[in-house]
Formats: sequence, structure tokens, C-alpha cells
Amino acid sequence: MDSRYLQDKEELKQAASAVDEDRRAFLTAGLVGGAVAAGTLAAGVAHAQQVAQAPAGSDKPWWPHPKWGKDDVAGASNWITPAKVLDAAKLIKDGKIYRIGRVYESGMPKFGERAFTLRIPGGPTGGPFGTNKIVYNDEFLATEIGQTGTQFDGLGHIGIQLGKDGDKNDMRYYNGFTGQEIGGANGLAKIGVENVKPFFTRGHLFDVEAVKGKMMEAGEEIKVADLRAALQKQNMTEADVKEGDAVFFNTGWGKLWMKNNDKFNGGEPGIGMEVAKWCVDKGVCLTGGDQWATEVVPNPDKNLAFPVHGELITKNGIFNHENLDFTALIADRKYQFAYIFSPAPIKGATGSNGGPIAVT
Repeated sequence: MDSRYLQDKEELKQAASAVDEDRRAFLTAGLVGGAVAAGTLAAGVAHAQQVAQAPAGSDKPWWPHPKWGKDDVAGASNWITPAKVLDAAKLIKDGKIYRIGRVYESGMPKFGERAFTLRIPGGPTGGPFGTNKIVYNDEFLATEIGQTGTQFDGLGHIGIQLGKDGDKNDMRYYNGFTGQEIGGANGLAKIGVENVKPFFTRGHLFDVEAVKGKMMEAGEEIKVADLRAALQKQNMTEADVKEGDAVFFNTGWGKLWMKNNDKFNGGEPGIGMEVAKWCVDKGVCLTGGDQWATEVVPNPDKNLAFPVHGELITKNGIFNHENLDFTALIADRKYQFAYIFSPAPIKGATGSNGGPIAVT
């Protein structure tokens, strides 16, 4: 058997099963309250499991959706109407396109034990064919395709356990769909990313790093006052943000990308529940940031794990776009733009990879 094949197979196996012990401790306990000593790791895990089932934000039922009804599976992408597209197009003045997604590669920061391994089998994969001797290459990709690199969180990515642990009838997702209704080993049965409508809407970038005068730190929360300070600095107003718009937050954390992955993965600055509720009140369709979760980690409330995800995605159908790169936009002082992104319509997927763009 080809030794290169055996080597590649072993590398794939290692990539899929690699365990980073330090990060495992962070994931099982640090996200909900900070460091856990080795001798108390089991207690920390138990605490994390209890916290995971505690509702955050409003405790009132969030279904059926008050605007789009009990059967809706598209969430806040419903805001993208022809009128919204035409309104967003008014922001295009110079026709310049900015890539705001990052390059997908194996060395990029990844959450937990997620993997990204690409192979070109055969080299070339096939051929030659015909008298013209055509050859071709295909790629084989092993990854959580919607949850690595620049990633778009779909409605089926986040739910909240309301009852007994493991009871899928009491795991509730967007619009009240239960874990039992959406579950399936071969993809989500109800709220897969294929139901999300393409985005062509007004985008607003809040450069909070500029307001702070430096890169923000892990656990540092963006407050509504910071948003207002950014608006003032950027000659914008709060009224600029309309229903169906997308809002983005630059913290400076993205400067760590591929330079200090351990620090990048070890927490992050971001928005908290105060800004999440501001986004809900504004009726935005999507939030995004230059970090891996958009929200502050660890949360200032040590009893909560990813409450912003639950508030925005699960309770309100507002999407989240993570690991974005605003460097070029900020260099050109472009804080308002047309945000364009069509999630890959992978049936039953929890999210999407892809190449989002901003057009000014």
C-alpha cells in the first residue's frame, strides 16, 4: 500500500482525535467561570452542565415568533426583502469590494477539538483522459464545515435545555422547535441552514478598538455606551441602524489570528446581554465580530455560558457571523456598506462557511 496514503490516513486520524488538554479544561469550566484546578476538574464539569441548562435573559416563551409565525424556519433573514436590498444598494458609492472573511487553512484557530484537514488525493486525482490528456484535481475536506474559520451560525446551532438534561423534548431551539423535532444523525430536520435567505443588507461597523485606543482584552464587555462612542467618532448616529440591518464589532482581537492562536482561543472581548438586547430592540438581522464568538468570553456573569448566542439566535432568530476581518474597511474608514453573504445551502447543516463581502 502507498506509504503516502498511510501517512495521510494517520494524519487525518490524528487531526480528528487530537485533544488539547489546556483547552479542554477551558471549555469544560473556564467558559462559565474561569480557571479550574486539576484536582477540582470533575466538580467544574458538573457545574458547567448545571449552568448550561439555566435560561439567560428573558424567561418568557420565545415561540411562536411574533412576526413570522410558528412555522418559520428562516429567522431574521426574512428582513431581506426587495426594499431592503434597494436601500442597502444606496450605500454603494465607489464600487469597491472588501473581503471580510478569512482564508481557510489547517493552522487557523479552531474552537475546542474541531478540525480542518484538506487533502488532494492522487495528485492529480484523475486522468489523463482523451487525446488531449486532461488531468484534474479534487479536494477532500474533513471539518465541521459550518463551524470553522469564518463561520456563520445558523438557527440550529444553538438551543437551550429547559427541562431535564438529555430530554430532547425540552431542548428548545428557534421558534420553539424541540431537539426531538430537529434532531438527526444526517442533518437537522427542521432548521438547517438551507432555509436561510441570502443577505444583501446595510452593514454598520462599530470600531470599538478605536474607542478604547487599544485591542480589547478577554472578558472585556462591549457596552451600549461604547457603541454610541464609536458612532460619534465615526460621524454616524444610532438612527442609522434600521430594522433588518447587520451590525459588526471590531475589538482588535482578530490581530491574534495565526499569530497567537492560544490567546485567541483562550477567551475574547465582545458584546454582552446589554448590547444583545439593544440589537433585538433595533431589529437587526445579524451580528458579527473579529472574534470566534462575537460575545464576551468568559461572561461577566460567571453562571452563564454563551448567553448572547441564546438570546440572539435561539430566542430571536438573529444570526451571528464570526471570525471576520475588518482591517481593510477600517484602513479606508468605511464603516457603512452593503453586506452580502449567501450561506452555503447544505441541507441540515448548523451553519455555513463562505466568503462574505462588504461593498462600498
